[in-house]
Amino acid sequence: MPELRGNMMNLFSASISVIVLVLGLGLYCVLSAGNVIRILIGVELMTKAATLAIILAGYLAGRMALAQCLAITLIVVEVAVIAVASGIAVGIFKSNGTLDTSELKTLKG
Repeated sequence: MPELRGNMMNLFSASISVIVLVLGLGLYCVLSAGNVIRILIGVELMTKAATLAIILAGYLAGRMALAQCLAITLIVVEVAVIAVASGIAVGIFKSNGTLDTSELKTLKG
């Protein structure tokens, strides 16, 4: 039994490390990017980290069915958000000819 507990802690530690790394990369991408597409990629990375966290929490709590349902719901919402944001990015590019966020300060409603 102690071997199983040790393996479980290694799995937990590795999973948390991956989740924090992916979340940090996504946050860095959102905060440092000057391009709308790079910001969308950062948002994708952060939602993937949230999905991994939900699956890990469900596994550790023994409620995998609930975790899978929540993960699928999150993926569906994520696809809708990225589809709308991509459409907005295409509209920005058509109207301004660039996706650089520093040049988007002159947008008017």
